Amino acid sequence: MSRFAPLPEPPYYAVIFTAQLSKDTQGYAAMAEKMGELAASQPGYLGIESTRDAGGLGITVSYWLDEAALTNWKAVSEHLYAQKMGREKWYEHYTLRVAKVERAYAGPKGR
Repeated sequence: MSRFAPLPEPPYYAVIFTAQLSKDTQGYAAMAEKMGELAASQPGYLGIESTRDAGGLGITVSYWLDEAALTNWKAVSEHLYAQKMGREKWYEHYTLRVAKVERAYAGPKGR
């Protein structure tokens, strides 16, 4: 299974979420898994790529068809609750960036 999201030709949107976990991560993994599943069920969702290092710094990029899909995802009640928990408990620091992908290139396949 590839760790790369299967994406269409641009344009589409990328939400880049970079976060440093706090020391209190109780419940975080289960919520992250639930949010991944919930996001995947939303109209306009295209895919996700995520990684985390041993020090707790993680980068997750979710891909969306258009701004309407982003707006709708942002308003999902379970997602709002996860955001609240992140701010109050799980994240020491985070940044969120939204970008419109105009071009995309890929490297060698099958290696």
